[in-house]
Amino acid sequence: MKFILYNFLKVTLMLILPFIILIRGAVFLHEHYHFLPWFSITGGILGSGLIICIYILFIHGRFTGKLGNIKTMKFSYWIALILVLTYCFPALLFLSNTNSKHTEVQKEFTSLHPILRLGISTVVQLDKGLIVTDANRIPEDYRKMGLPTKSHSLHFKQSDGFSHAIDIRVKGRSEVRNWLLERYFRMMGFNTLRHFGTADHLHVSLLSHDRPHGI
Repeated sequence: MKFILYNFLKVTLMLILPFIILIRGAVFLHEHYHFLPWFSITGGILGSGLIICIYILFIHGRFTGKLGNIKTMKFSYWIALILVLTYCFPALLFLSNTNSKHTEVQKEFTSLHPILRLGISTVVQLDKGLIVTDANRIPEDYRKMGLPTKSHSLHFKQSDGFSHAIDIRVKGRSEVRNWLLERYFRMMGFNTLRHFGTADHLHVSLLSHDRPHGI
């Protein structure tokens, strides 16, 4: 039983590690080195590609008994990058209407910071019922909801041209599911806040260097 559990955990870690490196690596570059959005994403892609390249070389070695030469390693890395890019393009550009509260949220998806988009699109693969209720905002939106305008809100567009926060519906979902969702975002390096406002939701944000204490 322990052997089965060990192998299950090992395979699971191998499957999720490229996604962790992709997103958490991009967050790290954004937070600690102030990389521009697309440079942060590029760093995550290169790191994730390296992990997948190692997997490819390992499989190649198991079948051939050889690690391979420099040419094989380069070819494996290019294949790995193509795989990561194939995943990233739709993840960065598209949010299904089934995961959006309304069409406006779907249209606002590309106004979000690219790292936040990757984080959302990745968790949607596991949580098909996830609903994004709000993304980009302007001060007037708070007045329409009967709430005081929050000058430090990360829903507003930041100097990098993107908003840094989203709201996700948690009402009507099990608390276990909501807890796992929050743990996922925190593990990936995002900030989370569960609050009610106009409705019970999970607020997820990415650090903004314009407003380091913003939410």
